[in-house]
Amino acid sequence: MKFKKICIIGLGYIGLPTAVVFAKKGIEVIGVDVNKKTVDDLNQGKINIKEPKLPEEVKYLVSKGLLKAQLKPTQANAFLICVPTPINEKNEADLSYLKKAALSISKYLKKGDLVIIESTIPVNTTIEISNLLAKERKDLQFPSRRDDNPDIFIAHCPERVIPGRMLDEIIELDRIIGGISILCLQKAISLYEIFSKGTLLKTNSSTAELAKLTENSFRDVNIAFANEISMICDKSNIDINELINLCNLHPRVNILEPGCGVGGHCIPVDPWFIVQSFPENTDLIKSARKVNLEKKQFIINKIIYASNKNNIKELIILGITFKPDVDDIRESAALKIAEKLIEYNYKISIIEPNLDSLPKNINSCDLINLNVIEDRDFLKNKLIVVLVKHSQFYKYAKKIEKQKYVDGCQLIIK
Repeated sequence: MKFKKICIIGLGYIGLPTAVVFAKKGIEVIGVDVNKKTVDDLNQGKINIKEPKLPEEVKYLVSKGLLKAQLKPTQANAFLICVPTPINEKNEADLSYLKKAALSISKYLKKGDLVIIESTIPVNTTIEISNLLAKERKDLQFPSRRDDNPDIFIAHCPERVIPGRMLDEIIELDRIIGGISILCLQKAISLYEIFSKGTLLKTNSSTAELAKLTENSFRDVNIAFANEISMICDKSNIDINELINLCNLHPRVNILEPGCGVGGHCIPVDPWFIVQSFPENTDLIKSARKVNLEKKQFIINKIIYASNKNNIKELIILGITFKPDVDDIRESAALKIAEKLIEYNYKISIIEPNLDSLPKNINSCDLINLNVIEDRDFLKNKLIVVLVKHSQFYKYAKKIEKQKYVDGCQLIIK
């Protein structure tokens, strides 16, 4: 099938790069977002996401008329839904954005159209969305598990990319594609074949949903093990880096690097989707989430202890993004630690080379330049707290080691 026009709902970290790779293939792409500023900026060739190559690609594609944004959907051959699916206060999936996105495209659907959900979702949500659309459009036949011939084809294709390499990984990585039926799967494959250089892995929609959740839960469990061992080492006065290096010399052991918690839009969230659907079978996944959440408080306690011991009320925090060398603060453990420390009435300065300003919830802190590490007078009576291993921080490790500090991410390896 020829896809002459694609409509992408959600112009965030996944939707926008996905729009770019399709537009680069000469397809007209309409990006839809509820944020008017996002829409207006994109139509001027501007974006608010820091990602290598993305600003230049957007500017070029907008100038060529291949990519444009609007507040509402339009008719297209394929609709890709790339909206957030956060967790609520009960650690359950909030599918309100997804359902609103689905309903927003319902009146534009016509026979032969393809609907792809790229948002991360609990098991069987793709079928739930198909049923939701079927109620809205009784004039169209929607797919079932049977090998029927629907009017509308629906599939789930979870993203796997990381910030910093999104444009490359969208194209290069293997993709799991799950159709509600075989015909839905075939239609979805024909869409991703347009740009994908990776293997397109065929399955059903429920397996694709659980695959994405399993990948990130696996990572969460393994990070939790490293974090738990790091807390044991701290209480035993054992160097965690030495321990991990020794253990990883075993040919079948690969312990990950501990940190101050787990952040990002996937790993701290996706495991809860499995727990929500299978509460009686997820003891290990729940325990891993508990450990990684507790690690933040463990670091906070170390900071409080160090500041009290040295009679210090001023902190310099290095890094608040969720991982090194990105501007993404979604579910950042470092940011949550900074938020909590404000409650203890510290005077806090933050060094974050990847942000031009601080989030509103911590704007009582000062955003300062990294070169203050060179100023001994400025560092007097301050506790340095390292939370993210940005590449810019490495050259200051020796200087930080000579100060009073708490290292939450093993930047300073003795």
